[in-house]
Formats: sequence, C-alpha cells, structure tokens
Amino acid sequence: MQIDHYTYRVTWSAEDDEHVGLCAEFPSLLWLAKTPEDALKGIRGLVAEVVADMLTSGEALPIPLAEKHYSGEFRVRIPPEVHRALAIHAAEQGVSLNRLASAKLAAP
Repeated sequence: MQIDHYTYRVTWSAEDDEHVGLCAEFPSLLWLAKTPEDALKGIRGLVAEVVADMLTSGEALPIPLAEKHYSGEFRVRIPPEVHRALAIHAAEQGVSLNRLASAKLAAP
C-alpha cells in the first residue's frame, strides 16, 4: 500500500499556534509543526509508521478515499416539514427535488 494514495490536509490551529497535518483515512492521527510543509511531512511519516505496524500485525488497512467507488446516491432523513418546504421550493424553481438538494449540497 502506498501512503501517497491517502487524503492529507494541513490546517492552522490557533489553539496550538501551529500547523496541523491530518489524514482523512486515519482520523485519530495528527502532526503539529511550525510550517505547513513540516506538518505534511510529519503526518505522512506518522501514517507510514502506522501502516507498517498494521501490516506487521496483519490488520486491514483503510482503503484510500480516492480509490473507493461512490454510487452518487445516499439517503438523508429529514423532518416531514423540511421535506415539504424543499418540495415546494423545487416546484417553484421548476426543478426536481433531487436537483435542488444536489445544488444545495454542492453550494459553498
């Protein structure tokens, strides 16, 4: 398994006054560093160590998010009154409820 396929992110922590390196597939791991470059390097190194330990102990590795298959469908439960309001809004806009929901989810 190449650790390059995992999803990394670097963000700023005001609380720690440092950059934080994160890996989406290993949400319990993080790496603090003074620069974003060092935070990324640190989290990648930590993930490499954890992956090596998991392989040694025979544990299953998480599948990288980029390699998972996504159907484009998921179910969301909402209160009936919200469903009604969205259906009315979609009808007023002349679009399907699915298209309205998709556009709202994709909006920044």
